[in-house]
Amino acid sequence: MAGITRNILKVAAVAAVGTLLSVAAFASGNGVGMNADEALQKLMKGNKQFVDQQQTRQTLCDLTTTRQSLANSQKPYAVILSCSDSRVPPEIIFNKGLGEIFVIRVAGNIPDPIVLGSIEYAVEHIGSPLVMVLGHERCGAVTAAVDAKGKPEGNIGAIIKTITPAVKTARKEYTGKDKAQLIETAVDVNVRLVAANLTKQSSVIKHLVKEGKVKIVTAKYDLDDGTVTLFK
Repeated sequence: MAGITRNILKVAAVAAVGTLLSVAAFASGNGVGMNADEALQKLMKGNKQFVDQQQTRQTLCDLTTTRQSLANSQKPYAVILSCSDSRVPPEIIFNKGLGEIFVIRVAGNIPDPIVLGSIEYAVEHIGSPLVMVLGHERCGAVTAAVDAKGKPEGNIGAIIKTITPAVKTARKEYTGKDKAQLIETAVDVNVRLVAANLTKQSSVIKHLVKEGKVKIVTAKYDLDDGTVTLFK
């Protein structure tokens, strides 16, 4: 009887360790060994769960264990450069929890040296294999750049100045009179320009992309239905 009890305890102990390891792996984002395509698939699956209102409880369960497992390290599998817009929180629209994604949010999803340094840290030191530049419908920063006349006052002018090249290109691509369509064209152009400039403005990112260790993708969030669409 004592032998049976010992065996039961051993099985229980092994199961408990397995559960803790599974939770730790989830909390760390499963970044170890995950490539960019797998990371992208994980993001898009999470967005579908969000759109279908089938968010997993896993992101909220065992928070104490999750926090403890992340206390000394992190392995996010994706970097998201997105807009500061309150309607576009990446953790929610991709249905992700602690430790899964490395999020950088700034108006117009545009990079400055600090943003670039943040991305460099994630891809070089943490090892995140995927960078997503995420724009969204009816972006206020892009709209401000479209409406800008003369030199804008204050620090917002720096944002508008950075987005202006995208607006100029958009005016060439879209020659109609629908302002809403012009703004959406500018949003799309801005996302693509930002993504292209990451490797131009950062030798670190350029090197990792060239080596095939990092992949950069572009996408846009639909404010109406919650869908994230990848650009081709």
